[in-house]
Parts: sequence; C-alpha cells; structure tokens
Amino acid sequence: MSTGMLEMRGLTSAYGAVVAVDEVDLVAAPGRITAVLGANGAGKTTLLRTISGLVRPRAGQVLLDGADLTRARAEEIARAGIAHVPEGRGVITELTVEENLRLGAMLGATRRSTRRGLDQVYEMFPPLAERRRRDAHVLSGGERQMLVIGRALLGGPSVLLLDEPSLGLAPRIVAQIFELLRGLVDEDGMTVLLVEQNARSALSIADVGIVLNLGRVVAREDAATLAADAALRHAYLGF
Repeated sequence: MSTGMLEMRGLTSAYGAVVAVDEVDLVAAPGRITAVLGANGAGKTTLLRTISGLVRPRAGQVLLDGADLTRARAEEIARAGIAHVPEGRGVITELTVEENLRLGAMLGATRRSTRRGLDQVYEMFPPLAERRRRDAHVLSGGERQMLVIGRALLGGPSVLLLDEPSLGLAPRIVAQIFELLRGLVDEDGMTVLLVEQNARSALSIADVGIVLNLGRVVAREDAATLAADAALRHAYLGF
C-alpha cells in the first residue's frame, strides 16, 4: 500500500524543441498540500501530465515511495495510487452522476469498497448525493468539479494531482473545494499536489509552495513564507 511520498528528480519534459519542464526537483509529502504556482506557460500542467504518464519525460525520474514510475504507463501509475484530475472538469454528461463516479472504481475495486467509497463521496459532497440518479449535464460548474474529484477518490489513491480546480468557479465554491482538500490531507493523510493560477487561494490552504517560471523552480518555501514575500509575489504570482 502506497504511503504517498511523491518525488521528482531532475524531471525534464518537452514538446519538440520547447522544454516545458526543466530539471525539476520536487518532493510532495503525505499529509501535506504542495501548491505548484506560476504564470500561464510556466510548465505546471505539463508537470502533472508527466507525473501521471500522459507525457513522457525527456530526462529525470518520478518516484512513488521510492519506486520508479518514470517509464510506467498511465494506467499503471493510476493503479500505483496516483490520481490525476485534469483541468476542464471532464464529466461524461450522458451518464448519471453515480455512473460517472463508478468509473473511478474500475481499477480493481471490489463491490463492497465501491459502495463504501460512494457513501464517502456523497457524505463529502451532498449535492452529488441529491443528484446521483440525474444525468451529469444538469450539474453546475462547481458540482462538476466535485464530481471529478469524487471520481478520482473512488480509486482509493494515496496521491491526488489537481490541475486548476478553481478555474471558473465562484469564490464560495472555491472555498468549499479547498476546504475539502484540506480535510483529505488532515484527516486521511493524503498527498495533494495542487496546480493553481489562483495563487492567493492556493497558498491559504497549502503547506508548501513551489513557483515555476519557464519550466524551472524559482522558489520553494513553506506556503506562509511565500505568501509574505511581496517581491516574489509581484514577480511571479500576480498579487
């Protein structure tokens, strides 16, 4: 069983001649939220896609609890305990809420564990429980974000990769989503690697902040220290 210690060593990924992630060293520890921040084009999304096996790295390593996953296929990485929630809230609108959630349990979960997982997700996200039999197209943007996070959790991951979960959501909904993430970390010891454009909100719930610029790590501090560094905020984070 994975404990969720996620590590990148010299990780480099490129699209042709364009290097998007450039020799990144990063550790995301269990029971902590690590926020990856930076402007558009900084390499944040590519970093998550490389960790989850959707992009092949040019160099470096991705390790989970010391096991090298660098060349593993995306489904193998998911089975190892890494769940990736990409930007865009990709729900299947023709399926019901519960059918969407059950897709997350397809990686070997038993019927009993799936039922237990569904109950836990419905407890975390009451709007999903109310709409479990409805087609997903009726959901609001915030509810769709709840759905894709819930679907990821049905697989029982030890590591949750989240790409821009606040995008396009009202501040009240963002606060609810982030409060849930904080609970997953504090109560369940999950490892969360959070990519966010909304740096202020991300740092308010994160334990550690990493700032990327043109694919390279330019700052690595505890979240409170980063939030208090006015020069760095103005240079890279826009607030």
